Amino acid sequence: MFTLILASSSPYRRELLERLQIPFTVISPDVDEAPLQGEAPEVTALRLAQAKARKIGLSHPDSLIIGCDQVATLDNMQLGKPLTHDNAVKQLSLMRGRTVSFHSALCLYNSASGNMQTEVVTYEVKFRDLSDTEIENYLLKEQPYHCAGSAKSEGLGIALIEWMRGDDPNALIGLPLIALINMLKNEGVVVI
Repeated sequence: MFTLILASSSPYRRELLERLQIPFTVISPDVDEAPLQGEAPEVTALRLAQAKARKIGLSHPDSLIIGCDQVATLDNMQLGKPLTHDNAVKQLSLMRGRTVSFHSALCLYNSASGNMQTEVVTYEVKFRDLSDTEIENYLLKEQPYHCAGSAKSEGLGIALIEWMRGDDPNALIGLPLIALINMLKNEGVVVI
């Protein structure tokens, strides 16, 4: 029997994985998330998801490790985690009235066999034409400074959104559960 490990420091990904009601542990991989020069957003997200899983795999043989990363893009420009209030204001100001793509990469790495399954799930979000006051009010209330794109759709951030499109709403939060269930099944882990 494998140990299932979520290679993430995100409480949101932990909450999503808990929905599957299977035992797992969480270990933060501490990986540099900076994009490489000229790297496409989907490639950045996938590279980082794989790096996180591999890093944890080095010290945890015989484990199934879930690596994830998300990159938001607007007109092919990557929008990372804002980290500060000022950066979040800038991001949301750029995004108002526009559509942002959230690329959520998933990697399931079997550290015993070396088998690695990967997928990038993209979710499109159209933001409302927000006023400066709405942006400030939102940021002061939710402080989403560690979220790609400066908004949390699972919280008050839903008020910023005009519409959302994609195959798995969990991908927008950062962990594509539909794809993960298929990957786990391929490794012999049955969710239900």
